[in-house]
Amino acid sequence: MSSSESLSFFSPEYSTPKMFPLTPSPTPAPTHKRGGPSPMSQIIMAKQALNQPLTPEMSHEIKNKPIVQYVVPRQRRRTNPAVWCAAILCMMFCLLLILFGIGTLVIFLSIKPRNPVFDTSNASLSVIYLDSPKYMNGDFTFIANFTNPNKKLDVRFEHLVIELFFSDSLIATQVLQPFSQRQRETRLVQVHMISSLVYLPPISAFKLQKQVLSNRVVYNIRGTFKVRVNIGLIHYSYWLHGRCQLEMTSPPTGALITHSCRTKR
Repeated sequence: MSSSESLSFFSPEYSTPKMFPLTPSPTPAPTHKRGGPSPMSQIIMAKQALNQPLTPEMSHEIKNKPIVQYVVPRQRRRTNPAVWCAAILCMMFCLLLILFGIGTLVIFLSIKPRNPVFDTSNASLSVIYLDSPKYMNGDFTFIANFTNPNKKLDVRFEHLVIELFFSDSLIATQVLQPFSQRQRETRLVQVHMISSLVYLPPISAFKLQKQVLSNRVVYNIRGTFKVRVNIGLIHYSYWLHGRCQLEMTSPPTGALITHSCRTKR
């Protein structure tokens, strides 16, 4: 090494070392687990993806992408044997009820039951007089005719009540004994009805006096009957109503002139 070079080496330029400012050490980036982007980057990417408009290729890809459905199997529960027994019994009861109804309908259509008929063939009016303008006394008798028009059915009259009216005012009541009727049988019952001190409204009392004087007295008979019908082991009951209007001559020899009767349920 030459002297010039040595002098230059020890020159003032090289005599003191240069001082450089200290720079802070860079903060190490947070380390993440390998295998995927960080959560923050995933959120930023998701937002960017949502903000981007869908291209035709992307929409076509979304449409053609198969949809995967996950079915969670349910655990089956065993049915209680008592529930099965109750269901079987209910089903058997319903079947029996349906068969019974069909059988009853077939029998009903084959027999074609008809209602008994209530009528009268004869009547007599022996007494009518007024104790006062409002109270009436009378004696009336008629023949009740009960007919069973059925060809294959027997009937029974279990309850019989007959009422006598004059101008919608009840003047006498009679209860008859129950009886039975066979097929196409007719039964005649004499019914004697007595009126004793029966109150009549003034208008009805005046109308009765006028009819007696004109030799035309009009009475109305209303019958209420409970009828029982037997079809083998099957039986049913219903109420029957009879209505008759009678026109008679004046007492003491009052006789039946005309009458009209009808029977309905």
